[in-house]
Amino acid sequence: MTRLPSKASKAVDMPESEMAVVSDCLKLGEYAYKIIDTQYHNIVRREKKVLDDHDPEHLHSMRVSTRRLRTALQVFAPAIDLPKTANQRRIRAIARVLGVLRDLDVQLADLENAYRPRLPENEQAALDEVIHALKHERKGAFAAMSDFLQRSRYHDLKDAYETWLKCPRYQPLAALPLDVVMPDLLSPLLAHLLLHPAWLIGEVENLDSAETLHDLRKVCKHVRYQAEFFSDFYNPSFKRWVAEVRDIQDVLGKLQDTQVLQELLAKYLPKRAKLPTLQQVIAESQTTAIAQWKEHRPKYLKAGYRSDLRQLLASPAI
Repeated sequence: MTRLPSKASKAVDMPESEMAVVSDCLKLGEYAYKIIDTQYHNIVRREKKVLDDHDPEHLHSMRVSTRRLRTALQVFAPAIDLPKTANQRRIRAIARVLGVLRDLDVQLADLENAYRPRLPENEQAALDEVIHALKHERKGAFAAMSDFLQRSRYHDLKDAYETWLKCPRYQPLAALPLDVVMPDLLSPLLAHLLLHPAWLIGEVENLDSAETLHDLRKVCKHVRYQAEFFSDFYNPSFKRWVAEVRDIQDVLGKLQDTQVLQELLAKYLPKRAKLPTLQQVIAESQTTAIAQWKEHRPKYLKAGYRSDLRQLLASPAI
C-alpha cells in the first residue's frame, strides 16, 4: 500500500495500481473528507446548546447537519470506507430523535404565532388546549432526546468518526478527479426527482395525494443538500436551480403543515369543539400552497426543461 497525501492533510491508503489515475486536481476522496468533516463537527458542536434548550435554532441546525451528513454518506459511498458504527443507519437514528422534538417546536411556533393571533377569543381558548398538550408532549420528547445523546451508542458513533477523520480510509474510486465524477454523483438523485409520481398531481384530492407530495418534499430536500455540496463547482444557473428546488420544498412543507395541524386538532380537541375561523385560516393556507405548487409543477413535466437539467449537471465549471 502507498500512502498518498491528500489536500485534507490526512493519509490515504492507495494500492500502487491505482496511482496512475491520480492527478494534481482535487480528488473525490479529498472532497468527501472535507464534507464529512464539516457536517460531523457541525453536529457535535451543537450538542451542549441543544441540551441547554434555550434557543430552538440550535436543535434545528443540529438536525439539518445530521441530514446533510447522511446525504454525504450516500453521495460518497463509492469512495469512502467507514466503520459500521458510523454508517447511515446510525446517523438516521440521531436525525429521527432530533426530528421528533424539532417538529413539535415548529408546530408550537405555528400555533402560537401564525394561527392563534388570527382567532376570536373563544377559539383561542380552545386552541390553547392543543398548545398545552403539545408542550407536555415536548417535555417527553426532550427527555428522550437528552437520554439518546448520553447513551454509549451515540458516543461510540462519535468515536468512530473521530478515528476515521484522523486516519481516513477510502475505496479505489477516491483517487479519481472530482470534476470527472461529479456529474455521475449528481445524476442518480436528479433521476429520482424527475421520476417522482408527485409531478402528476395537480390537486390534493385525498390523503394518498398528500402523502405523495410529502414524499416529494423529502426528495427535494435530499437533492438540495447534495447539490449544495457542489454548488461552487458550477455556474450561477446551477445555484438558481438549487434555489428553485428549495422553493418547491418550502411550498410542499407549507401544505404538509396544514395536514399535520388538522391531525393535531383531531387528536387533542374535543369532538364537540367548533373552530370555524381556524378552519378558514387553514383552508386559505392550503389554497395558497396548492396555487404555488401549480406554478412550479408544469416545467418539470416538459421534456426541454428536463433535458436542460441533465445538461446543467453534466457541465461543471472546473
